[in-house]
Amino acid sequence: MASGLENDFVTLHEIVKAAKIRLNPNIWDYLIGGTETETTLRRNRLALDTIAFKPRVLRDVSSIDPSSEILGRKIRLPVMLAPVGSLESFEAGGGITVAQGAGAGNVAMLISSVTTLKLEDIVKGGGGPKIYQLYVRGDDAWVADRVKQAMDAGYDAFCITVDTQVYSRRERDIAKRFVKSWRTSAVGQDHQAAFSWKNFIAVREKFPDVKFMLKGIGTGEDADLACQHGVWGVYCSNHGGRQLDHGRGSAEALPEIVEAVAGRAKVAVDGSFSRGSDIVKAICMGADWVGLGRLYCYGLAAAGAAGIERVIELLEEEMKEAMGLLGVTSLAQLDKSYIARSWPTNLTGVHSAFPLLNLQDEGY
Repeated sequence: MASGLENDFVTLHEIVKAAKIRLNPNIWDYLIGGTETETTLRRNRLALDTIAFKPRVLRDVSSIDPSSEILGRKIRLPVMLAPVGSLESFEAGGGITVAQGAGAGNVAMLISSVTTLKLEDIVKGGGGPKIYQLYVRGDDAWVADRVKQAMDAGYDAFCITVDTQVYSRRERDIAKRFVKSWRTSAVGQDHQAAFSWKNFIAVREKFPDVKFMLKGIGTGEDADLACQHGVWGVYCSNHGGRQLDHGRGSAEALPEIVEAVAGRAKVAVDGSFSRGSDIVKAICMGADWVGLGRLYCYGLAAAGAAGIERVIELLEEEMKEAMGLLGVTSLAQLDKSYIARSWPTNLTGVHSAFPLLNLQDEGY
């Protein structure tokens, strides 16, 4: 199945530009911004840009397969669409449209609990693997009720975000006096602040058959604890640089987390992964899947479900190119022998993966 946008968008940066043109400026800033100095946001990209490839040659790469699997199902790429709050602000269909795009592109998705849509409606939107992601807004009984609702609705796994115990200062929004509608209606932040390993253990023990993932793990110590407490998935993330300022880039933290997990759980990672080559780097470092946040939202804003599918098509092209030039034909062949540390060359920023992107220049 093809998106039908092969002639409209021939590069990823064209999708980014289309999203910028179509979005309300306040929503655009919400999408691309980070917290305070935006140091963590930039370090996400910097951590990826300091990784260089070590290619091997004279190997048969006439047939390249970048597919993966998740929850017993084959997916087109080792990609999951990360949970993003208030998808309705990018496209009216919100989570349903994202589910349609993920299904058409045959990748996994996590749907954020910050949505105006019913979780039962979203899960019916598309046929791809789906994980429900929760911000804790109630006590243990409330969390257990959300787990039951999600599982009864047909979600394949359950993710709890653990790096939002204090809501950050996102100064792009503050400086413009922009108050997000979904923030004004938010209640129960004190429950997220109080949520601890004890609370997680309680909910996990109540649902022993549910596959739990914890999103927002940034150290090997916490990755080890997560595995000790029986998680299915450890999600290395700093919330796209939108929570703790002056943190490490996700790609810098990832090797430590993979080592700590030591095969006891699956590992996902996000944080400025913007190109097919970025995904290949993550697999080389031991990740099972890469979460895409801003990137698929650009596709969503640019052209709805078809825009998301087109992002996946272009990432697949880029992955196949990188894999072929590295001398591998499957993800299983990738390991850390194909990467090395090197000097970055681009000025680091949220869009530094797209050097041709100049939103003022109609030539691009």
